[in-house]
Amino acid sequence: MKRSLEIICASPAETARVGATLADWLRDGDVVLLHGDLGAGKTTLAKGIAAALQVDGVVSSPSFALVNEYETGLAAAATRLLHLDLFRLAGDDDLASIGFDELAAATDAVALIEWPERANAMLPDRYVLIELSIVGSHQRQLRITPVPADDGWATRIEDLFARFDPSSTQRP
Repeated sequence: MKRSLEIICASPAETARVGATLADWLRDGDVVLLHGDLGAGKTTLAKGIAAALQVDGVVSSPSFALVNEYETGLAAAATRLLHLDLFRLAGDDDLASIGFDELAAATDAVALIEWPERANAMLPDRYVLIELSIVGSHQRQLRITPVPADDGWATRIEDLFARFDPSSTQRP
């Protein structure tokens, strides 16, 4: 099984389209870690996911709220979208104060977690890590890596990677 996938996005709109493609693959209980510097496109990717999941209203970075919760319009895929921003959290006590364990283990939602390195010891066993890097004024590199890269969800990961294959009709 392929261990990771790299995608270059030429614009914020393309980053959002990658999010929309990812959203079509996501299911309740999935956790997506968004890792990257400030301005790398984490919230842009989250907005693309939210739009494809038919979230009503404005989707914004939860920098100050820490957790934004949205109902989706697609009950067949994900019924809720949880968007967490851990940037301002300092440790396990802060994580406990927002109910991180429960949020990351929600089986009736997809969880998007920005700044996941703040919760290393408390991360779930299975997630998709998306590392976003700035490679130009508008260009971003996204590296998508399933963790663990084992056979437990190989079929789903192969399906996800196929959606980004240049020869695929499912490409964003």
